[in-house]
Amino acid sequence: MKLARYTHGNTPHASITTLGVVVDERVLPLSALDPAAPDTIRNVLAKGPTYIKWLAQRLEGMAGGVPLAEVRLEAPIPDPQKYLAIGMNYHDHAEEAARAGIAIPKNQLWFNKQVSCITGPYDPIYKPSVSDKMDYEAELGVVIGRRCRHVSIEEAASVVGGYFVANDVTARDWQFKSQTYTLGKSFDSHGPIGPWITTADEIADPHALQMNLWVNGEPRQSASTGGMIYTIWEQIHELSQVMTLEPGDLIATGTCANVGIALGKFLQPGDVVRVEIAHLGHIENTVAEEPAGTAFIDSNIASTPRGR
Repeated sequence: MKLARYTHGNTPHASITTLGVVVDERVLPLSALDPAAPDTIRNVLAKGPTYIKWLAQRLEGMAGGVPLAEVRLEAPIPDPQKYLAIGMNYHDHAEEAARAGIAIPKNQLWFNKQVSCITGPYDPIYKPSVSDKMDYEAELGVVIGRRCRHVSIEEAASVVGGYFVANDVTARDWQFKSQTYTLGKSFDSHGPIGPWITTADEIADPHALQMNLWVNGEPRQSASTGGMIYTIWEQIHELSQVMTLEPGDLIATGTCANVGIALGKFLQPGDVVRVEIAHLGHIENTVAEEPAGTAFIDSNIASTPRGR
C-alpha cells in the first residue's frame, strides 16, 4: 500500500492536507476505506500490519479517487521525532571517499538531519546563501512502524513500517566544519522525501532495489541497494541499542558513488534533481536561490505566566 499526504484543487479548502492511498495513477482519501482512520501516516503505521492488511482488503475493487496529476503530494511524514542518517554506507561511495583522502569509518557512522529540513517530494530545495558546495545524495529511506528498543538483527524487519525515496541534500562546506555533520545536513528544505510511504509488505527485499539519480537529465548515481556495507537490519539493531525508535522515525540508509563533490559538480539554482527507486516511485526537486527575507525573529511571543 502506498500512503500519501496531498492537497487538491484551488478552493479555500485546498490548503487542507488529506491522507490518501495511491492506486495506479489516482489517490483515494483514506477515510473512504476507514471513516475512523488515523489522521497521520505515522499513526496508521503504528496500528500495525494487521490494520494495513485490512485497509488493503477494503481497497480491492474500490473505484473513485482523484487523478494524481491533479493533486500536490506533500512530505508523507512532515514531523517525525527523528531523522537519522548513516554516512559512507555503500562500498563504492566509501571507495571514492577514500580516494579523496577521507578515512573509511570502522563502525557505523551516524548523524542527524534535523527534522526542520524536511520538505515535499516535488518542492524546491534552496541553495543556502552561505554555502557554495550544495550536493545531492540519492538514498533509500526507511520509516519505523513499531516502538522498539534493543532490537536484534533477526527481529529488525518486523519494526519497519515502510520505505520512501530520499535525497540527503548536503552543504559540504558546512558538513566538514563540524565532526557531527549535522549542520551541513540540516539546512531548511534539504530533506525532500516521498513521494509516499510504500508499506513494508509490498517490498520483498529492500536490499535488491535499483536506485538512480539524475541532474538535469544527466545520470549521476546508479546502484542497487544491495551495495550497502551495513544492512538495514544492522542499522536498526545499532540505533536501537542507543535510543527508543518510535513510529514515524525516519532513517536514510546511505548513498552510492558519484556524489557531486567527487565529480566536482555542485548543485546550482535552476538544476533539477530526480531520484528514483524501483517500486517506490521518484521525487524531483528544483534548486532555487534562498528566498529573500529568510532572516526573521518570530514576534508572536506568548505572555509568560508570573511566578507562583
